[in-house]
Amino acid sequence: MLISVHGVGSNSAQKCRGDPATSSITGAARDAARSLGVELEIQSVENIDDLESTLTAVVKAGNEGVIVAGSPVFFALQPRMAQWAGAARMPAISPWRELAVAGGLLSYGTSVNAMFRRAAVLVDRILKGENPALPVERPTTFELMINIKIAKALGLTLPPTLLARADEVIE
Repeated sequence: MLISVHGVGSNSAQKCRGDPATSSITGAARDAARSLGVELEIQSVENIDDLESTLTAVVKAGNEGVIVAGSPVFFALQPRMAQWAGAARMPAISPWRELAVAGGLLSYGTSVNAMFRRAAVLVDRILKGENPALPVERPTTFELMINIKIAKALGLTLPPTLLARADEVIE
């Protein structure tokens, strides 16, 4: 069983409205799981204080892995998520490279650095007088990071074709 933990709150004192992308991420994950014959359990974390109890429940339920959805709430928590996954001996994946670098199994997602560089170009254009109603752009740079050290520690053998496609393999 896989579980996707996606955040909708930014701090313990206040519940926040969810990331607008969460429903599309959830729907896509459900469709993919169904097509693969995999059972998917989705857990929502309402605020950061609920994270630890949710992750503990994931382990107790006997889940086999964690997918951290791309909510910005979890960006800064990637090292914490990787530490938890390591202690639970559970593979964890995320859209951000920071999880794989911190000890998660892998990450695949947009390059945050490329998005920031592109945002700077758009801000520059606006500051030079261009109409701020610029068209929406989709990310074009994606990174696959694989932490082979974690894969070995979990007893996983990754296909050579997957390793060959990785932008970076952490050993």
